[in-house]
Amino acid sequence: MSGEDELEEIRRRKLLELQQRLAEEQRRAQVQQQLELQKQAILRRILTPEARQRLTNIKMVRPEFAAQLELQLIQLAQQGRLPIPLSDQQLKAILAQLQAGKRDIKIRRI
Repeated sequence: MSGEDELEEIRRRKLLELQQRLAEEQRRAQVQQQLELQKQAILRRILTPEARQRLTNIKMVRPEFAAQLELQLIQLAQQGRLPIPLSDQQLKAILAQLQAGKRDIKIRRI
């Protein structure tokens, strides 16, 4: 095998490896998108439009917190521990309980 043939074989293997990696990333993205669509469908079922809007507003400001809250709401609904549909007032009460657990940090200038 000449040097050119070896180089061509290496290029071919690298290209194949890159194509496989790209296909795997596309599959992962597709699965992630399907999970997100399922999560949104469940949230549409368990939240009133006003509560969903509040959750969307929270997601814009604190995306990580909103993602955790969505998962918790779905789990509570699946366990039957959440009134369905959950109204905006009930969601606000849940958020107030979550915030009550946090400590208030105040900075005073002396």
